[in-house]
Amino acid sequence: MSAFGATRPRTTRRRLSIPRLIVALIVTAGVVTGAVFGVQWMSASAETKAQAWFAGYADVTATPSFAFESPTSKSGKNVVLSFIVSTPGDACAPSWGAAYSLDDAAGSLDLDRRIARLQQGGGDIAISFGGQANDELATGCTDVTRLAAAYSAVIDRYKITTIDLDIEGANLSNTAANERRAEALALVQAQRRGIGQDLAIWLTLPVSPSGLDQNGQAAVRDALVKKVDIAGVNAMTMDYGSSLKAGTSELAGTTQALTATQRQLGILYRQSGTQLSDKTLWSKIGVTPMIGQNDVQSEVFTLAAAKSLNSFVLDHGVGRVSMWSLNRDIVCGSNYVTLKIVSDSCSGVDQGKAKFADLLASSLKGRPLLSAAVVTTSEPVDAKALKDNPATSPYRIWNAASSYLEGTKIVWHHNVYQAKWWTRGDLPDNPVLNEWETPWLLVGPVLKGEKPIPVPTLPTGTYPDWTGTVQYNKGDRVLFDDVPYEAKWWTQAQSPAAASSDPDGSPWVPLTLTQIKEVTDASK
Repeated sequence: MSAFGATRPRTTRRRLSIPRLIVALIVTAGVVTGAVFGVQWMSASAETKAQAWFAGYADVTATPSFAFESPTSKSGKNVVLSFIVSTPGDACAPSWGAAYSLDDAAGSLDLDRRIARLQQGGGDIAISFGGQANDELATGCTDVTRLAAAYSAVIDRYKITTIDLDIEGANLSNTAANERRAEALALVQAQRRGIGQDLAIWLTLPVSPSGLDQNGQAAVRDALVKKVDIAGVNAMTMDYGSSLKAGTSELAGTTQALTATQRQLGILYRQSGTQLSDKTLWSKIGVTPMIGQNDVQSEVFTLAAAKSLNSFVLDHGVGRVSMWSLNRDIVCGSNYVTLKIVSDSCSGVDQGKAKFADLLASSLKGRPLLSAAVVTTSEPVDAKALKDNPATSPYRIWNAASSYLEGTKIVWHHNVYQAKWWTRGDLPDNPVLNEWETPWLLVGPVLKGEKPIPVPTLPTGTYPDWTGTVQYNKGDRVLFDDVPYEAKWWTQAQSPAAASSDPDGSPWVPLTLTQIKEVTDASK
């Protein structure tokens, strides 16, 4: 996330005296296993009861200062204050933007009093650690006990129940830091639960339309391995760059990113031994767009996109919505000359009197304060509920013995998938983390009231079955395993079966659905 204004002169500040954290970590887990489609799952749990919530980020150290304590609408009453990072010269001491110790911020920024004022008006705060511009605590603080103490010092100082770890750039690619962070957070969370308190921990990570990259996946995996009960993954849906295909809107890229991240999160949980329903997984997804003009000049998140994203959130049960940032939710003044330099205090688009926060927060009634009460446990899988019904499926139900051409749509476990290339025997919902590992693209769920859609098929006898003794010339067509192929050049005794494993070297290419439809139409 672009930490506008988070870079400040690194002046010498008073160092904090942080008490050492003494924790006793006792983690117990009752495991009940059951086989579902040959995979072993843990079982028994309740669905999450937390309501979806909205809280925009507010950059505490930005200039000009932003009055988060005096929200202009109800949408601004919940705030994610950012960013707590390491103090220059003492990596284990927390600071605001590497410029203010917690005590300095109370004095110079009047931060404690402003937080109290927001809370008097019924608002909540969460606090974000990290950001783009400085070192997240775990990057330089190599002592896990001191690192845990640093997190606790912030949590205790501001009496918060929800924290946000905005991990990106060099902080995210630092493998050792990720492991330390996860271990320290597990200690802090276990200590609080041990005294009857709780702590919601969100991982805010960069995404592309294909979801989390390898570093993001590793950060989530590390947290789960270290037994951090993460509240969820908050996707930074912004600054896609070249990962956003030409002609794809910022909104479409965002919904693609959320769908991919939700799928990846389910796989990561499954790999850690926890099975979660789609509903629970969506409740563990957050979304944070960069409103208005993004850092990538061609990318603009509009008011219309904000409204549509809110509909997507409500339809899918997304658990959290934020935005970068409340500081920017205003039209730029007449003295703002060029969008080539993105402002940290205005959106860069004509908003009129509308607020991005109001559009994104519409109908979201939850609070960060209440999200900490949710404990993640494995949920049972109902094998009967996964069974697809041909009478209510728009496309044929996937069959391991069938071959599917590029572009073919099928139904599997109440979802529609489309083949990206010729495939046979590849499970549509095979738990792969990256989209390039599977020939299937998840399109979306089967909708209520859908009926089978006619699929073009070749009339019997349209093409002869392939035979190894026959010589075929360029353009000849044959049928092999019920799939029509066309010869690219003269061939004999070379089976079309190789077309999938060696498409360039094979003399055969499978017909497309369009070609099949043309043949079918011509035969009528």
